[in-house]
Amino acid sequence: MPSRHDPAESLADILDNITRLSAYLSGVEREDFERNDMVRDAVERCLERVCEAAHRLGDLGPMLMPDQPWADIRGMGNKLRHAYDNISVDLIWVTVRERLPSLEDAARGALARLKTERGPA
Repeated sequence: MPSRHDPAESLADILDNITRLSAYLSGVEREDFERNDMVRDAVERCLERVCEAAHRLGDLGPMLMPDQPWADIRGMGNKLRHAYDNISVDLIWVTVRERLPSLEDAARGALARLKTERGPA
């Protein structure tokens, strides 16, 4: 299904929110993350926006970034929106520390390719 959202904007949203949550986690250890509700809330909200932007890519997501776990990304977004009370701190921590760097790299590459294909503005 084609997306009605600009894929470049969605990719930029992914990158912006990964940058934000990385800043929130700068210098934060796992135990501190679990105890600091404000940081955890900020990180979860950014992660939710990452998942929504990925969802907005529609079928373009797997085409632009085929190496990403799309079912997991969309599933995480659903958990954050609908099952927030059952999501573990460990899942959030592992996702942002171990899985998001790959998505960030893929999104940077995809955005660069889109900009090249579109040419100068």
